[in-house]
Amino acid sequence: MIRLRHKILINLLRFYDQFLMAATTFFIIYIRPERLLYSVNENVFPDVALNIEDAFGMMLLAGGWIGIFDYYVSYNADRLIAISSQIYCVLKSVGLASFWLMIVCVVFSIQSFNIFNILIFFTLVNILCIVSRLILRLLLLTARRSGYNYRNLLVVGTNKRALDLTEKICGKPELAYKIIGFVSESGESELTQFSTTSGKKKILGDLKDIRCILSNEQVDEIVVCLPKEVGFGDTIWVIQHARDLGIVVRVIPDLDDVSLMRNIHVDLFENEYVVTLFRERLIVQLLIKRLIDATLSLLLLVILLPIFGVVSIMIKLTSPGPVFFVQNRVGMNQRQFKMYKFRSMFIDAEMKKISLVHLNERDGPVFKINNDPRITWVGKILRKSSIDELPQLFNVLCGEMSLVGPRPPLAEEVMKYDWLYRKRLSVKPGITCIWQISGRNNISFHRWMQMDHEYVENWSLLLDLEILIKTLPAVLLSKGAS
Repeated sequence: MIRLRHKILINLLRFYDQFLMAATTFFIIYIRPERLLYSVNENVFPDVALNIEDAFGMMLLAGGWIGIFDYYVSYNADRLIAISSQIYCVLKSVGLASFWLMIVCVVFSIQSFNIFNILIFFTLVNILCIVSRLILRLLLLTARRSGYNYRNLLVVGTNKRALDLTEKICGKPELAYKIIGFVSESGESELTQFSTTSGKKKILGDLKDIRCILSNEQVDEIVVCLPKEVGFGDTIWVIQHARDLGIVVRVIPDLDDVSLMRNIHVDLFENEYVVTLFRERLIVQLLIKRLIDATLSLLLLVILLPIFGVVSIMIKLTSPGPVFFVQNRVGMNQRQFKMYKFRSMFIDAEMKKISLVHLNERDGPVFKINNDPRITWVGKILRKSSIDELPQLFNVLCGEMSLVGPRPPLAEEVMKYDWLYRKRLSVKPGITCIWQISGRNNISFHRWMQMDHEYVENWSLLLDLEILIKTLPAVLLSKGAS
């Protein structure tokens, strides 16, 4: 999934621009700057009373402003877009918005706007829009230079253009890109690394190794900078694999190829054309999903606090060790996080696992046996009722997990995944999922992975709601739990 924070930011910026123009308009209508500047008799500039026709004109005005800004302003928090380009788009858009304001005032005879007031509108909106973008850029640059909001970048190509682009990116630390390595366009090179002015860089493999590289590395974005000799098919090969994992792809074409991509989003960065490819998402639904996760997890933690207390006492009284079992799990985009559960096993369970591997009753990379001797008698109750999963509400509240989503796997399990199984890592893991309401341990590993793949492809708020509703009877009936 595309990052929710990115979409929230650009939609807030879009709303801010429209609010700013509306507020400036009403300021001019009701404050009447002429009075303040010239101190003339109020009879010269009588108060304005808006009627129905004026209201219709305002609606038409707002519609035109939305269209102008959506067309000319690049509402994108893309870190490769230069601030000069953003300012130029703002100046052009505000100019057209001012012209549209003048037309609406003439058609609807809105007398409170003359040339002087329109110039004030143009000046104020431009200053506030540009200052806000400069402040936002400064805040983002400060955060990135401090090590926050960085992106792991994989460069596909080891030719001169790829190396030159890498030097330009490394020369701008405010972009917060970490070059994790390169992918060679051919398998003929025997080098594993090479030196640049920004330090030594690793060659992780060639194009035929792209699947393995994406499986083993934490990649947020890919820059494809391949020469024409390599062929367009190889670029598509990289894009297809990146799409499977929800990774942003940027293609750096030759200058002659730009004319073929007029309808694709093209930006100019350091005299290089950057083509950004991404899949559209249901932005509003993603925001609602996160709000629901945060609200429900906090509410449930408060309501279930007595149960947390009782369970904690039972665990401490029946077996030595901590109340919570903390384990590293793999989340969205292969980011690892610490997942919390109530401890249901003895503290030496991990050491005993080696001697029990031959008893594994599950197919695939997961480990599960019935009547596991490592589970305490209290742990059996917790697992059967799924109460052991409740501490994961803390993970949901922190944004590491969601209420609904594929179950978070272990790192050693991910290493054994087939390629298409990794699709489940493109979304946040969840406490409950289709697998849990469909029989859990009674389902084969391959079918489990298919269910998660179907969930990612068909995700919607309605699907999440359906899974949540079905989770309660599945838990009460202990369907497939052990």
